[in-house]
Amino acid sequence: MTSTKSLATSLISLSAGLLLALSAAGGATASPSKSQDSGQPQVATSTVASATTTVSGATTAGYWTPERMRAAIPGDVLADRAVARQNSKGTNSGPSVEEKGSSTKIAGTSGKASKTTALHKDELPVNHIGKVFFTLGGANFVCSGNSVVSTNKSTVSTAGHCVNEGPGAFATNFVFVPQYKDGAAPLGKWPAKALFAPKQWSGDGNMQYDTGFAVVSQLNGQNLADVAGASGVAFNQARGLNYKSYGYPAAAPFTGQTLVSCTGKSANDVINPQFDTQGIPCDMTGGSSGGPWFMGSDATAFQNSINSYGYGTRSTTMFGPYWGDTIQQAYKSASATK
Repeated sequence: MTSTKSLATSLISLSAGLLLALSAAGGATASPSKSQDSGQPQVATSTVASATTTVSGATTAGYWTPERMRAAIPGDVLADRAVARQNSKGTNSGPSVEEKGSSTKIAGTSGKASKTTALHKDELPVNHIGKVFFTLGGANFVCSGNSVVSTNKSTVSTAGHCVNEGPGAFATNFVFVPQYKDGAAPLGKWPAKALFAPKQWSGDGNMQYDTGFAVVSQLNGQNLADVAGASGVAFNQARGLNYKSYGYPAAAPFTGQTLVSCTGKSANDVINPQFDTQGIPCDMTGGSSGGPWFMGSDATAFQNSINSYGYGTRSTTMFGPYWGDTIQQAYKSASATK
């Protein structure tokens, strides 16, 4: 049985299509494109506000001390389990390939690794990219995440396996730490009040839909996007693009304390083609799960996927889900949540 690990990526080849411009002051919107999924997009949600959980937002932020953040388990083990479960079924619970529909882009706002290979690059902190910490099954985990443009100015993208077991329970104690570096939280710790994932993930654990979104609470009366900025997001884009991915790999030989990136042209996963995912050259390890893939040469471009999984402990390819209408619907549901 092959093992997996999580990763991230990016590029700036923006294909022609529908552009939804949103800014901090508001902007024009257009009707969504025709569905490109052969099934109906469905979204599962877990409200994690204090009224429905055992801890309040303030308690969640306080729970994540520098010591607990450093001790959190890299989230690739959750991706490993999801891949193993899906492969054990012998079939894919969703369509093998999403049919290409009209593209959608939504404009956003501004806002030490091993030296043994050349597949990654050390990066300075980026305001809107950070780490996510959460509890599943009584254990503390760490992934990566990114603040994305949204109606509520409070939405974070990450991997599906970083918000829900896939299938199974939603995470608790979920917090986003933008611009994380060496245990510090210079822009604050933002507790989630709601988590979202496609039902194809939360109900079936289908790797094709391994993406999740968190809606975080305000801090000091401010929204996340107004403090950290927010990336534009794109859906229904062409396949085979070049990407730049970012993440905080925490499994050896990385430490998880600094931001890392990988760059390359994407190609389909030929080992498990039913996942409908794409991979780029990268040696990031666990902890980078959920980090953003940008269609461009840097983190100012549109986000178009997340780090999902890799094969083996020395994987040289990171894979991410194709962002079609199903994942777009999960994003829209999170974006509209107050």
